[in-house]
Amino acid sequence: MTDRVLENAIIRLLKQYPFYGQFLLNFRRENMACNEPLGVTIRSGLPVLTVDGGRFAALPPMEQEGLLRHAVMHVLHLHMLRRKGRNSHDWDMACDLAVNPGIEGLPPEAAMPASYGQPDGLAAEEYYARLTSPFDMGNLAGGGIGNAAQDTGGHAGADARKDSAFHRGATIDSHDSWHEADSTPLKLGEEVVQGMVKEALRATDGAVPPELRQVVEGYLTPAPIPWKQVLRQFLATAGRTGRQTTWSREHRRFEHTTPGIRKHRKLNLLVGVDVSDSTNAPVLREAFAWELQQIARGRETTLTVVYANSRIQKIEHLSGRGVVQSYHGGGFTDLRPLFDHARTMQPRPTAVIYLTDGFGEAPDTMVIPTLWVLTREGDRPVPWGVELRLDV
Repeated sequence: MTDRVLENAIIRLLKQYPFYGQFLLNFRRENMACNEPLGVTIRSGLPVLTVDGGRFAALPPMEQEGLLRHAVMHVLHLHMLRRKGRNSHDWDMACDLAVNPGIEGLPPEAAMPASYGQPDGLAAEEYYARLTSPFDMGNLAGGGIGNAAQDTGGHAGADARKDSAFHRGATIDSHDSWHEADSTPLKLGEEVVQGMVKEALRATDGAVPPELRQVVEGYLTPAPIPWKQVLRQFLATAGRTGRQTTWSREHRRFEHTTPGIRKHRKLNLLVGVDVSDSTNAPVLREAFAWELQQIARGRETTLTVVYANSRIQKIEHLSGRGVVQSYHGGGFTDLRPLFDHARTMQPRPTAVIYLTDGFGEAPDTMVIPTLWVLTREGDRPVPWGVELRLDV
């Protein structure tokens, strides 16, 4: 029943605010009990919408739509990726002040800049700088040492009341999961959201709501994103290797209070190479292969390289050298055989990296993290996965 309520709200958005609705279709959705009707974050490079079904269903339809638009704006502005190092409460409030004025139908308790003597239209960083205390030491937990009573402090008069109200304020959506975005580098987040923006624009024939024009234009004409950096960040997010401390396993040489060491699995990569003429450019393949080699040499990595067009032509198992050779196939391209092969692999690949122009049939869904490495004129074939465009 509650899932149906969310689906109906998204359908209404698709009719009234098509860009918001199309953008939301690419979110992973999860049910979760929380104090607010919904929340949004970016986890391992993917936007995730969490919904408390009972609280969301209790809202009037207009407020449901307003909260969903609110969540979309947080992701478009990458607010959860820009919080690092700031006071959590104050940053969360500043982000709500930045997006709420442009949205109709929000719950009446939604924070608005005017409530704190601030103008509309500022960025979250500006609201944060204006309203947070200059002596704020961040999000410090714990009671500390000593028995002195807390000094409420503050300025005198109206400014003190506004400052106090800001620090007592609450967001209308849950930001509890924003810490999960800390594992996603900002550049990777930009690349993921940029692909989602382009997909939503294609589905809506380029129609953009006025309140989103500026941020959407920023994704359409962005500063160049270094593809090598994005490739490395994607692999770091998809499969973290190395040693990690764990309290669930006792360290053999020390007391039980010392964390033990847990070994992580190898980085097991499946690399697909589209052998159509569009990717058979020596400079392109050599640049791609060189970067993969550098990553593989620096980590414990197994590479399975699959050359394919309408079917798999050749499979190689490598350990970091000679990653992508020249291989001529020709003919039309079907992107599905590579993913069919991925499902049969044991162990399952940590990630799939596909060098292609993107023109061909692809699966409707894929649970394995996928990086589409596209040629300059290529086009991402499906909404899922991360898009990376080679600038060579």
